[in-house]
Amino acid sequence: MSTPATSRTKVAVITGADSGIGKATAVRLARAGMDVGITWHSDQEGAEATAEEVRAHGRRAAVARMDLTRLPDAADTVDELCEELGRIDVLVNNAGTGTMTPFLDLKPDDVREVVDVDLIGPFLCGQKAARHMIRQGGGGRIVNVTSVHEHQPRVGAAPYCAAKGGLGLLTQVMALELAEHGITVNAVAPGEIATPMTGQEDTDPHTESRPGIPLGRPGDAREVAAVIAFLASDDASYVTGASWSVDGGMLRMGPQAGSHLTGDDWRRP
Repeated sequence: MSTPATSRTKVAVITGADSGIGKATAVRLARAGMDVGITWHSDQEGAEATAEEVRAHGRRAAVARMDLTRLPDAADTVDELCEELGRIDVLVNNAGTGTMTPFLDLKPDDVREVVDVDLIGPFLCGQKAARHMIRQGGGGRIVNVTSVHEHQPRVGAAPYCAAKGGLGLLTQVMALELAEHGITVNAVAPGEIATPMTGQEDTDPHTESRPGIPLGRPGDAREVAAVIAFLASDDASYVTGASWSVDGGMLRMGPQAGSHLTGDDWRRP
């Protein structure tokens, strides 16, 4: 049975928490003692499974559908979860999408969908959450999940790179403007992580070989969740406006080199 909410219980809302990084983050924050609001787009069953794991840690969970292609109304889900759970202390903008289409073949609707989900949606959800946090008092935490492509490009991913790069700079502006309210805002930039989005839903990343990534493998969603959990914690109270790469060293190689190299020759001088 869930633990009743108290005035000291923190609440986190995580978008796209039906699988992958979002699910791992929901469970990690529940372990840290937070109640969790979970949004999903197409996998209600996955969201309910995440909620059950949250409740297994003695925390409350609330589940709601959010379609970030339907803006601005979709962001109202943040208000709904805040009302159901009583407050919001942490927002994790995790929901995302992308394309692998050559620049010259892109259609405006394809670009618009990616930018809405990956940039405009987090912008509006961040506004909603920040307004609640300011009314509540006591500050808060916002974590925007970007990508290594916040920092470096990838062929075939023009809308995704543009949106994630924009979200990275949006994070910095939010950090500056919300600091006076005690709200910190940071980005977490994952590299290749074994999730449904990368076609590795049931893969143990420690058994996979990625010669072009210095650590030699994809990441585990729980490794990203651990960094998000730190940024959402009291221990990160003096950390804001930064982008935290969780990529096994991929950015040091260039994200295309890191994910495309097929051998270890680069390791030898």
